[in-house]
Amino acid sequence: MKFFLIASYADSLINFRGPLVDALRAQGQEVHVAAPDMPFGSDVRVHLEQKGVVVHEIPLRRVGMNPFSDLMTLFALCKLMRDIKPDSVLAYTVKPVIYGLLAARIMKIKRRFALITGLGYAFQSEDNQAVSSRGMLKILVQRLYALSLSFATRVFFQNPDDEALFRYLHLISVDTPSTIVNGSGVDVNDFNVASFPEHLSFLLIARLLGDKGIREFVSAAREVKSTRADVKFRIVGWIDENPNAILREELDAWIAEGTVEYLGRLKDVRPAIASSSVYVLPSYREGTPRTVLEAMAMGRAVITTDAPGCRETVVDGVNGFLIPVKNVDKLTAAMLKFAENPHLVSMLGRKSRELAELKYDVKKVNAAMLQGMGI
Repeated sequence: MKFFLIASYADSLINFRGPLVDALRAQGQEVHVAAPDMPFGSDVRVHLEQKGVVVHEIPLRRVGMNPFSDLMTLFALCKLMRDIKPDSVLAYTVKPVIYGLLAARIMKIKRRFALITGLGYAFQSEDNQAVSSRGMLKILVQRLYALSLSFATRVFFQNPDDEALFRYLHLISVDTPSTIVNGSGVDVNDFNVASFPEHLSFLLIARLLGDKGIREFVSAAREVKSTRADVKFRIVGWIDENPNAILREELDAWIAEGTVEYLGRLKDVRPAIASSSVYVLPSYREGTPRTVLEAMAMGRAVITTDAPGCRETVVDGVNGFLIPVKNVDKLTAAMLKFAENPHLVSMLGRKSRELAELKYDVKKVNAAMLQGMGI
């Protein structure tokens, strides 16, 4: 049996889907993967090929809706499916889902699966932006989703809010089966509980987008440091090509004023989590944030928003605190709770680890995925 997995980020095939690839191969599947930016000899390609995975590079521009380049993506996927003749196709993130499922339908692949890992830039627009470029992109993406998902055998979601929204907007029909899984999961054996640093330290790991709550994190850090100069604030991530990305000048200004420490983009985030006391993600919406799961597995309390995808990871007051989206005052107050009550760091952190083991173990998540796909 041949299984074809389509992604928009090459790295995600290892960092997010690596255990799923292993689980598929353990079930006797011949696994093929496709993503952009995987030339011969690249680290990701070599890593996957050493595991026995067949790797294909595809032309795919992750951002923007250029008709010519998107048609090239569709044609490339059709050609690959013609050559591979997969029994099953699974695509995740926006463009792979749209063009991967369309190609699978064109090439008459019978088993077509989509994994909705988050709604992305287009869905973050406000209702009054319907006539703006972002609003038009939202309409276009929704129509393309509705078309491609009409061919899906099953759609996987990472939180119930996204599933409800897709049903409400008729992006999936009442006849299309769907399954909610607990994010991408985390390998609780790879992300072990670490001891805490001497001084209170807050960490955020994300692509540096406005919708990730980066600016709110910095504003709250500024407020906390005005009375508690000893508290540290660190950011891990990179400036994305997404239109919602922060400006490099903003980041440089935050670093220059001493509000945050910027650790850059890290292949291994475990040392950064180990050097932190509390993990913070003030995102506006997620699928299920993988970085939160990693921090939980390492025994870190979490501050995140009461927003779709984020709220599922925190039981308020038990393993962290939930705050309203875009609310700097509440975020500052949550941070100060840890500064004023240091025992909360370890107490809530223990609960995070328990929740990670109970709910987010990657083996349990992948078992649900395989069951949903009939593998």
